[in-house]
Amino acid sequence: MLKQQLQQKLQQKLSPQQIQLIRLLELPAIELEERIKHELEDNPALEEGKDIADDFERTDDEGVDDITTNETDTDLSLGDYMSEDDIPDYKLREISEKTDRKEDIPFSVSQSLNEYLLQQLGLRDLPEKEMKIAEYIIGNIDDDGYLRRELSAIADDLVFQAGQDVNEKEIEEVLTIIQDFDPAGVGARNLQECLLLQLDRKELTPGVKMAIHILTEYFEEFTRKHYDKIMRGLNISEGTLKKAIHEIIALDPKPCSSWGGSMEAAMSQVIPDFLVEAVNGELILSMNNRDIPDLKISREYAEMFQDYAGNKANQTSKMREAVQFVKQKLDSAQWFIDAIKQRQETLQRTMEAIILLQRDFFLTGDDATLRPMILKDVAERAGYDISTISRVSNSKYVQTNFGIYPLKFFFSESMQTDSGEEISTREVKKIMKEHIDSEDKRKPLTDEELTTILKEKGYVIARRTVAKYREQLDIPVARLRKEI
Repeated sequence: MLKQQLQQKLQQKLSPQQIQLIRLLELPAIELEERIKHELEDNPALEEGKDIADDFERTDDEGVDDITTNETDTDLSLGDYMSEDDIPDYKLREISEKTDRKEDIPFSVSQSLNEYLLQQLGLRDLPEKEMKIAEYIIGNIDDDGYLRRELSAIADDLVFQAGQDVNEKEIEEVLTIIQDFDPAGVGARNLQECLLLQLDRKELTPGVKMAIHILTEYFEEFTRKHYDKIMRGLNISEGTLKKAIHEIIALDPKPCSSWGGSMEAAMSQVIPDFLVEAVNGELILSMNNRDIPDLKISREYAEMFQDYAGNKANQTSKMREAVQFVKQKLDSAQWFIDAIKQRQETLQRTMEAIILLQRDFFLTGDDATLRPMILKDVAERAGYDISTISRVSNSKYVQTNFGIYPLKFFFSESMQTDSGEEISTREVKKIMKEHIDSEDKRKPLTDEELTTILKEKGYVIARRTVAKYREQLDIPVARLRKEI
């Protein structure tokens, strides 16, 4: 049975512009540069360069008469884009030439892992069928040098995609050839095989022979550091085991991790968004806008409005459609410029609040001077919502006199000492790490022992909290830190 109902709702929705502003806020400097380049390519009304004497200053008293048509009327406020002060054409050309003139910077593209392996494959005299199998295998090797796909799946792909009727045995024979390529360990299907491939190329000393024996028969015990089981099972002394382990830990578990495309290398570089300099006890904050261009409204598009407003003969229905399109582009360009400015202001105020809270650290660089600080503390001082501060601190970096730090480095919870003093949890983690680094590796400190040490220093902390901090420091449990 159908029913009619009246329901009253209160909803808060973000406009597309607000959503894009939020996304701009989250972008670090290198990604913002790419976003601006994309916008410049997409919107012809947006240009790179700086306005001269506020060339496109907004005024509210300019406009045009509405044209009566059958289409929906659109209010075109020409004062938003038109210039009051004319700039001579020769001056505009000069500015344009300076903007467009860029030096040709030579660059080199490093050889990828795939190219390096294919180059070695070309030196082998293989039948056409085996060559195609080898090329397909190389295409499936990941950045670490591993072949993580099952041979049966590769056989199916070769049948359906390349029309090659092959079986797993044929693929394995070709894989053995690839595993003979440099670097040693490439083409391995797991860590055990990768380490064994590297050992096979070494001189067969007693230590290497024992290492091969351990990885072949006691690999799981080795990964879990159950050295007692290995010594009992192989009936060897501790000295012999030490020599074998020395050979194993000298191997590379990711033999091809040093390879990577030029884009990957560029993305791995950290570009700070903020620069904080300590000079004579004073902190100077500046934004890193070196690679972010100035933006302005296109003069040509603004002149279309001038022509439309000044020439009554041009005010036709077709011309109005064209001008409405231009207005959309101009609105979008103006909004993007304003959004970039708002982003810069938000970042500036947020960083100022962080500097105010962590002034001692920026002056000394000592982790012990870091104060407990959460998102709410910064939000209250900057005058923004906590979600805004969270977005600003995401993937952003600051360069100081003592190095480059992610903004998240400055955020930490607080805890109280037995005297009631509030300290940052980062200080507790630092003490834990110092004791773990200096521990006897034959008898590593357990979480219980670390808890006792911290309590003796005045830090009242539970064992489970110590375990949590240890995991945050990416430090394994005591058993896995054990050495012989």
